[in-house]
Amino acid sequence: MHAPSRYVVAGNPVAHSQSPFIHAEFARQTGEPVSYDRLLCPLDAFAATVRGFAAGGGAGCNVTMPFKFEAFALAGTRTPRAALAEACNCLRFDTAGWTGDNTDGAGLVADLVGNAGVVLRGARILVVGAGGGAAGALGPLLAAAPAELVVANRTEARAVELVARHRAAADESGTRLSSASLEAPGQSFDVVVNASASSVGGAAVPVDAGVLRPGALALDMMYGPAALPFLAWARGHGAIGRDGLGMLVEQAAEAFLFWRGIRPRTADVLAALRRRVDAT
Repeated sequence: MHAPSRYVVAGNPVAHSQSPFIHAEFARQTGEPVSYDRLLCPLDAFAATVRGFAAGGGAGCNVTMPFKFEAFALAGTRTPRAALAEACNCLRFDTAGWTGDNTDGAGLVADLVGNAGVVLRGARILVVGAGGGAAGALGPLLAAAPAELVVANRTEARAVELVARHRAAADESGTRLSSASLEAPGQSFDVVVNASASSVGGAAVPVDAGVLRPGALALDMMYGPAALPFLAWARGHGAIGRDGLGMLVEQAAEAFLFWRGIRPRTADVLAALRRRVDAT
């Protein structure tokens, strides 16, 4: 029998990551010979660490914060959605060279629409943050044809640049796309996505509660204890709070498809993961 193909989630920190559990479930479900682990990368040595893993026989990796832009630079070939995001959360070490993808946005939309039952077409959406998570999310969110999408960021110039890069995609979907500061992002959105690092650092929610219309869906890309303050804030202001577990599973399924050519079923894996996280 052939040895399993080796994959990792590369980032800093990674000890909390549930990706090894998810991909072990996908491998069991599909019968694919896959092993999956965590790879802690020093903040100043991401490229060297990932190259070392590849040289040692690794087949590919997921990339988490804060390295998604560095991963983009390492990829000799990029999928169209990675090229638009200019960020990669997924690398495949092909014999002809490394290929980069970004599955974040596809995972987010799959979770919002398929798992949470949110209608994105015609909705007003606020994305908080302009880093790697927001960059990956924007293209697929626009493809869902919301009426309006606003990107708000502490450094507004980064939001302006991200919006400019996605202008053609917004025009194609008929979406009003704009940037804003965190102090004045607008009000009464149907969907609010926290793609900022506020939850990771334990900081307060970076926008005023006026961004939430009654019954809005407020999703934090983080999960576990880090997401709890955001979820409490959302629910305390009449919104539906959702963590990033569903997005995590759905983007992982897209990554599995990218690596193995098979998209696993996600519902049972997400249910098992929620039980696992709730028990900790």
